[in-house]
Amino acid sequence: MFNKVLIANRGEIAVRIIRGCRELGIKTVAIFSEADREALHVEMADEAICIGPAKATDSYLNMHSVLSAAIVSGAEAIHPGFGFLAENSMFAEMCEECQIKFIGPKPETIDSMGNKINARKLMIDANVPVIPGSEGEISTLKEAKAIADEVGYPIMLKAAAGGGGKGIRKVLVESELEKQFQSAQQEALAAFGNGQMYIEKVIYPARHIEVQILGDQYGHVIHLGERDCSLQRSNQKVLEEAPAFGLSETLRDQMGAAALKAAKAVAYENAGTIEFLVDLDNNFYFMEMNTRIQVEHPVTEMVTGVDIVKWQLKIAAGEALSLQQSDISLTGHAIECRINAENPAFNFAPSPGTVHTLLLPSGGLGLRVDSAMYQGYTIPPYYDSMIAKVIVHGENRMEALSKMQRALSELVTDGLLTNQEFQLDLITHQQIIDGKYDTSFLQETFLPIWKK
Repeated sequence: MFNKVLIANRGEIAVRIIRGCRELGIKTVAIFSEADREALHVEMADEAICIGPAKATDSYLNMHSVLSAAIVSGAEAIHPGFGFLAENSMFAEMCEECQIKFIGPKPETIDSMGNKINARKLMIDANVPVIPGSEGEISTLKEAKAIADEVGYPIMLKAAAGGGGKGIRKVLVESELEKQFQSAQQEALAAFGNGQMYIEKVIYPARHIEVQILGDQYGHVIHLGERDCSLQRSNQKVLEEAPAFGLSETLRDQMGAAALKAAKAVAYENAGTIEFLVDLDNNFYFMEMNTRIQVEHPVTEMVTGVDIVKWQLKIAAGEALSLQQSDISLTGHAIECRINAENPAFNFAPSPGTVHTLLLPSGGLGLRVDSAMYQGYTIPPYYDSMIAKVIVHGENRMEALSKMQRALSELVTDGLLTNQEFQLDLITHQQIIDGKYDTSFLQETFLPIWKK
């Protein structure tokens, strides 16, 4: 096992990784920007190194600064968390060149699955069902029109190097195509330096179901069941639950088997996620692979009892994955609500500020809050607005929903505007309680009513 690990991230995920390392007896090194000098992950780590100014490109995304911090501190490995450098194959390769272990998949795996066009081809070759669409890159409007006519409207324009909801546009009719194609391509180029686009038919209505996988360097891969991530706003997840409500055991087994095929097709190592869309007829289609740990990993940990972060560390250190697929069972139901420093009444605009009073929900079994907040802490305006994740586990879905209502009602973050009340309204909506929702529910059904 490693003696010392550097965490190339901040906020709640950095705190989560530090705790996992501490339980395994691993010393930790935190990196921080000048804006994060008072951050909790800086206080909790055994060592902390400032790597630059507040702007992420000058600090958390500065690969040379991050690697220099690892070398100076004597860290043997780097855990990238999610976001920032987590899916950057160049950074993973640089770690290898510096003889520092990147805690994640190999650079070539990140490359092969990071480009969504290439990922589609790999999945087709592995006999994993994919969404009907283009076979390769769409570089001109003429090509886009031809494919759209072939698969039929509505379609989804997607960036090959996409992530975080960027470079994605839904096109309902042909008259919208030119404007949306140019807009998506420009956004993709600005966000990823890559304007490659592809087209998929819109599966509507559909649920967004993802399967968590773990793989070691010896070719052993398992899955840890699925999560429902259908509640999204502007392609960003808002609430997640595990297992997916109303999924038959047959469909669950089929999706798990497809996820394992996908993982084995790229000799996957460490933790990752295979994302699917499921239509009303229970047909499922591969969307993408996330080659990192996900924000919503705690709901899977709750229902399986498997500590995903610890297994990330063990696998990266060369340990064989001792879990067999038969060891994995899903017990009860878990839900996660993302708490963001934002103002839902003003189009969810980020609303950083100082936490004057903080009361986190507690008490009882099956309640977990992942957060880097503390009383008196000032949320910096430079980074993602997520400040906490409230996760609950119950014997069944109704108990989990009830527990989440109680937990959100107890949360106090005086001094900040957050989406707490929005989340509380969401989980008490009858369609959510009944499990009758899909990826369109939040934007098309809930938000128009909620804003009134």
